[in-house]
Amino acid sequence: MEKIRVAVAGANGRMGREVVKMVLEDETLELVAAVAPSAGAVDAGIFAGKGNTGVIASKTLEEALSSAKADVLVDFTVPQAAYSNTKTAIEYGVRPIAGTTGFTPEQIEELDKLSKEKGIGALIAPNFSIGAILMMKFAAEASKYLPHIEIIEYHGDQKLDAPSGTSIKTAELISQARGELRQGNPNEHEIIEGARGGYYNGFRIHSVRLPGVFAQQEVVFGGYGQTLKIRHDSYDRAGYMPGVNVAVKKIMTYSGLIYGFEHLMD
Repeated sequence: MEKIRVAVAGANGRMGREVVKMVLEDETLELVAAVAPSAGAVDAGIFAGKGNTGVIASKTLEEALSSAKADVLVDFTVPQAAYSNTKTAIEYGVRPIAGTTGFTPEQIEELDKLSKEKGIGALIAPNFSIGAILMMKFAAEASKYLPHIEIIEYHGDQKLDAPSGTSIKTAELISQARGELRQGNPNEHEIIEGARGGYYNGFRIHSVRLPGVFAQQEVVFGGYGQTLKIRHDSYDRAGYMPGVNVAVKKIMTYSGLIYGFEHLMD
């Protein structure tokens, strides 16, 4: 069986190191390129504590993809780079898997068109945790019966975007299931701006940012005389790797862009 050749962008980052480790530990995958602009000419195995692999980190994605024939690019960089990295990968005929957020609907449409023209699959996934995907699915199902909802998501104080991509994706799935319903008292007034959180399709999303927090989210449903809470907690970045591993293997069989890891679990 031929191995799937994997390139990793942001290989020296916190998520990138876990991806490098996951690839090196799977006999069906092969690490062929790594991008780490600030790391210098070091072996990518060092990032994952694995020693020398023969794959030297590249300064740019173009350099990495032009020197190695990769099948898949896994990108856990920053939202500002996600679009250009995904587009570059498609232009090289490499299947991008982006674990970052910040794509506009127009960019998603463009990337879908480009990947179909190349006959390759692409994936944008706000969350690769299988537990988080189940939380989103359960929340969407529950919203049909308990349509009054608020989302509270918790991350460390170094997270740059708010609300999180996971909470936005959860909100999108809920909206597809229950439609718009403007909640709360129509005469309510925020004494402090933002106290009620961000508005999305009738309900609110609250972002908590504190040191010591990793990644949690709960969806709170309110009904007459009852509440329901669906919560997911992540404690370690390694928890995302089984999902990334599934994505790397499944994206080989797709054409066009997929938004949301849950579509690979169907």
